[in-house]
Amino acid sequence: MDSNYFGITDTGRVRDNNEDSFIAEAISGTDFIVACAIDGVGGYTGGEVAAAIARKAIVAKLSRPVGDLAMLMRAAIAEANDQILLEKQHNKDLEDMACVLTLALVDLTNNQFYYAHVGDTRLYLLRDHSLIKISKDQSFVGFMEDSGRLTEEQAMRHPKRNEINKALGFLPNIGVQEDYIEMGYSPFLPGDLLLLCSDGLSDMVNRHDITEILVSDSDLHHKAQQLINEANANGGLDNITAVLVKHNKTPLKREATKPVQETRSKQPPPASADEKEVILPANTSTAALPEENRAVTQMLSEKSSNSSARIIALILLVLLALGLYFYFRKQDLNPEIADPIAVAEHRSLEQVKLQDTLDKLQGNILILSDSLFKTPIVINEPIRINRDSLYIRAEGKVTLKSDTNYTGEPFLIAAANKSVLVENVDFLNFRQISSLQQKGVLLKNVKILNTDSKAVSTKP
Repeated sequence: MDSNYFGITDTGRVRDNNEDSFIAEAISGTDFIVACAIDGVGGYTGGEVAAAIARKAIVAKLSRPVGDLAMLMRAAIAEANDQILLEKQHNKDLEDMACVLTLALVDLTNNQFYYAHVGDTRLYLLRDHSLIKISKDQSFVGFMEDSGRLTEEQAMRHPKRNEINKALGFLPNIGVQEDYIEMGYSPFLPGDLLLLCSDGLSDMVNRHDITEILVSDSDLHHKAQQLINEANANGGLDNITAVLVKHNKTPLKREATKPVQETRSKQPPPASADEKEVILPANTSTAALPEENRAVTQMLSEKSSNSSARIIALILLVLLALGLYFYFRKQDLNPEIADPIAVAEHRSLEQVKLQDTLDKLQGNILILSDSLFKTPIVINEPIRINRDSLYIRAEGKVTLKSDTNYTGEPFLIAAANKSVLVENVDFLNFRQISSLQQKGVLLKNVKILNTDSKAVSTKP
């Protein structure tokens, strides 16, 4: 059994059969891992059949991960959907069957993972002891929770928590419907851990308890079994599935290259007779030296003291001159301009509004509405993110646009920050985007565009 991926499913305490399925496999001859949590829907046997059809179709389609991996995953899910619909036509006893799933394709060579999602199964990323929910539940209760209208505890107890909007087996041709399959990709760094699970786990175990289990000092098999046990201990009302993938490779360490030295002798040139240096052994006073050496030492000391005094005096004069310059410059300013209340704000009104909203935010979820930000948010200094974690999600079309003369980053993220997730936001004309590529930053449905040339990158 490989140590960096593991999957498990359990019937739970209430159901008589298990309609869940999963994939946790390494693709032979590659550095890819396929992970998938599948939750069947539609009666005693129907959900189980749909889950099995989906599993078989996805494994076959992803057996050779080449080309555009996101499109390959979309095609795999579309193929699974078509096969479920075909089976429903042939077997009327299964006409209500369907399934929901979350699929991840992990590229360990390039430290990246791709994901595709339909329904209310979930994908989490654990990084630096912080658990981030990547997928978005395609259900009414899931939407209410993701938008902050319901707490996690309220969503877990909501009577409509099992009602879903999308699934495989509902509609044909889901592969060509842009918003039916949720797609994305993100860095997968050494030490990161992915959890894919059915709602039998996420409805029974809250995020805090899931995190405590995942950060424990145990192997993946034990962590997955602990998740199952915790869900059953809390009621086990549904089938429970958990799939884990760990990036356990050692991070690459770069060593600084030493400067090339010349091949000539490393020894300094000998000093002339007039330039010989007087070197005092440790703890030796000048009184212990011969008379002529004491005289030379005293002369050097006096010269050094005079030189230090001149340097200090020069520094003080420079500081005094600078102080006078800035004082008189301030006095010459128009009082209206000097008044901080009346200072012309060099930031755009939209940028001020965004920064103020972020600074006053209660919690870690910031929803940006295109009804509030109707025009692009022009950035001429980075938006400061000074919190442990943050989820920024736009509803509608929201764009952050670099000012014409601005050459900096869209964000300035505090060093103590563990995670930033940005969703549905476009970044336009930024010359520097390293803040969007640093560790802990996840981009979902994000476009990074440059109107002067082709797109820098596109996040599906």
